[in-house]
Amino acid sequence: MRAFLREFRAFASRGNVIDLAVGVIIGSAFSAITTSLVNDIVMPLLGIFTDQISFADLSVTIGGAVITYGNFLQAVLNFIIMSFIVFCMVKAINRLHRKPAEEKAAEEKAPPAPSREEVLLAEIRDLLKEKQS
Repeated sequence: MRAFLREFRAFASRGNVIDLAVGVIIGSAFSAITTSLVNDIVMPLLGIFTDQISFADLSVTIGGAVITYGNFLQAVLNFIIMSFIVFCMVKAINRLHRKPAEEKAAEEKAPPAPSREEVLLAEIRDLLKEKQS
């Protein structure tokens, strides 16, 4: 039983698991912010154009079933906004990690440093030339 608990503790304290847990917590908070943005700001503004305060009230009754497609529209809009924000964040982070063009050009132009063997062979060559002359 102790070995099982030790193994579980090693698994749970791995960096990736902790990073994942932090990501899930931050993601749920981010989702709440995005949901509030859609419900409290975007939807009322769209409601001005559609004569509706909220899409959540939109529904259709077919037979005895009530289909609330307004909730679905709000969820889709929420997803689109969240995807757009995540896209912009990833794009910004990638831009920060990108090397400046000058550094890239310098790296591409600079020849690779000679290996230790090449340096030694060059020294031997130079010594042999000195002996011959």
